[in-house]
Amino acid sequence: MKKKNIYISIYILIPLIYTGMSIIGVIVTYQLFKQHEKINQISSLSFVYLIAIIAAFTLSISFLLLRFFLKPFILFVNKTQKMSILTNSSLGKQKIITDDFDQITKLFDNVANILSHVEAKELFPNIIGSSDSMRNIFTHIIKVAPTDSTVLISGESGTGKELFASSIYEHSLRKGKPFVKINCVAIPEGLLESELFGHEKGSFTGATEQKKGKFEIADNGTVFLDEIGDMPLATQAKLLRVLQEKEFERVGGTKLIRVDIRFIAATNKKLPEMIKKGTFREDLYFRLNVFSISLPALRERKEDIPLIANYFLASLPKPAKLSTSALQELIGYSWPGNIRELRNILEQASILSENGIIELHHLPEALLTKNSRNVVKNLNDDMALDAKLELMEKEMIIAALRKTRGIQIKAAGILGINQRSLWHRIKKYNIEINTFRDLQ
Repeated sequence: MKKKNIYISIYILIPLIYTGMSIIGVIVTYQLFKQHEKINQISSLSFVYLIAIIAAFTLSISFLLLRFFLKPFILFVNKTQKMSILTNSSLGKQKIITDDFDQITKLFDNVANILSHVEAKELFPNIIGSSDSMRNIFTHIIKVAPTDSTVLISGESGTGKELFASSIYEHSLRKGKPFVKINCVAIPEGLLESELFGHEKGSFTGATEQKKGKFEIADNGTVFLDEIGDMPLATQAKLLRVLQEKEFERVGGTKLIRVDIRFIAATNKKLPEMIKKGTFREDLYFRLNVFSISLPALRERKEDIPLIANYFLASLPKPAKLSTSALQELIGYSWPGNIRELRNILEQASILSENGIIELHHLPEALLTKNSRNVVKNLNDDMALDAKLELMEKEMIIAALRKTRGIQIKAAGILGINQRSLWHRIKKYNIEINTFRDLQ
């Protein structure tokens, strides 16, 4: 039996509570002082009239005060409900009873959530993401950026470490000053020290003139050391001196050069494990790891995939849109190559798509689930287009119902449609719901 919720208006509930309290107060006072001569002279009928007058007065005053103080609040709720930015939310699809504090709380949470998205987009326009983990990272960036603390960004390859390093620089007090990016794995080991520290004329074969290094060029600015885990041990020792003393000599030189640099480093390697193996200096690790930011893999923030996908698709040479079935496959994939892999797959799929719509058969086979592969396989026969689309739709509904064990509201959420629309499709394809409820 479905549980029914009974709503009592706070315009009734709160005045009744205060009226009841005032009546109880009068009764208790009468009982305590009824032996008093003047109070003893009050008849029972007069006492009842007194209680009625006090109750009416308290009820009226409570109602008027409540209406006065809550009116701006209720107007805000009602106006916010009608805003187009909320019409697509779950709250926009149901009637909100302004006297139901649970619904009001949900509305305010929704508004706060939207405002946080707007703030993130305004502060970090080049980073796409609104998941809790991403907003937590945005908060950390805002706090550490204005300082001169060294930052170590860790994360799998393709998670956008350079983008986050640039965001730290953009929000720092050194913005507008040199921002030098150095990829430690892209520069040959024999040339790395010369690139970082510079060299004097004649210091080695080919050094025909004096050259300033990256650190010297970045004086008063910021240096981003990408893939710091691939830096040779000998260079690590010299980098440690720069971090500690803010000074170094050029290769082949004796003159001490002092610099004022803020360091940001990034790695896709597990540095603590490298320390145990002796391939990374422990003292350098502690110097770099003053403030750490760990970027989540794409599979750990799948709620951001639709946003990222739409952003990439709009900027590709051949813009396209994702069908519901294709989007579900993207969300379900593990993404070992993270955002870089997502962009490559979307670009490939957009090229293969017809009419600007990416369907399942435009995605790489390795990305598809077993059920989706069966759908794509069936698309290669002589079926008409409408029949193929219906088959794909039916397979997606069955997969969602199987995953949720027949719970339609959850399946509808996975498919990105409302529950009523799913119910009509289940009837259309004669899908038996009970077969999914017994799945283990």
